[in-house]
Amino acid sequence: MSKKIAIIGGGNLGTAIAEGLINSGFEQPQHIIITKRNIATLQSLKDRGAHISNDNNEAASFADYIILAVKPFQIKEVLEKLKPSLNPEKHILVSVVTGVWVKDMQEILGNGFPIFRAMPNTAIAIQESMTCISSDNASHGQIQYVTDLFNQLGKTVFIEEKLMDAATVLAACGTAFAMRYIRANIQGGIEIGFSAATASLIAAQTVKGAAELLLQKNTHPEQEIDKVTTPKGCTIAGLNEMEHQGFSSSLIKGIVTSYKKIVNDM
Repeated sequence: MSKKIAIIGGGNLGTAIAEGLINSGFEQPQHIIITKRNIATLQSLKDRGAHISNDNNEAASFADYIILAVKPFQIKEVLEKLKPSLNPEKHILVSVVTGVWVKDMQEILGNGFPIFRAMPNTAIAIQESMTCISSDNASHGQIQYVTDLFNQLGKTVFIEEKLMDAATVLAACGTAFAMRYIRANIQGGIEIGFSAATASLIAAQTVKGAAELLLQKNTHPEQEIDKVTTPKGCTIAGLNEMEHQGFSSSLIKGIVTSYKKIVNDM
């Protein structure tokens, strides 16, 4: 059964969600409304058939599922102003706001609403996000719908809400960590003779292919590493030098440091 979706916040993330849902055909454009103070920037979505508005309450009245895609410092004010238009018998809330917990929203709205937290990453812009999801007070059907929704925008995994900070590091910060590896690969490629453009193409496609091997074959990284490490070969020589320089340990330490930063700043 088709549902109506309101996206509160038409910034980069909210716009990417709307575009992905329209591109995938998950919902008809006329079943989607997105809000922003300056609606002129949403004209391309309006041209594709979506509704646009600068009135969050109008959007809430329109929708069944409400995706909150505002800045963390805005969430309290937005929810307080939305509250008169919300009905726990009708509305399901989905927050993609970093650092805002279910209990934070319940303190404003009460405990009656089905609430989801979803943590996508920037690859949502090309429908290749890794989105971690948790829920509270949601039915099986609601969980299935939200999972299907974010599956249009990449891949999903359900986790406990207590792991959301860790998900931010591994999936969201992880994009930057992967980019830094690719950048280093490009720099190494230039040093051994490639142009910057060619090195960039080779590095990016190689990483994409490596990731697809794991996703499609469901193998462990070491299994795939073994396939390209021959005795006394160049691959094992390079891998061992990277380990001597602290490659794996520095990456692990970076992940843990990012996690501690989130936890300690909350």
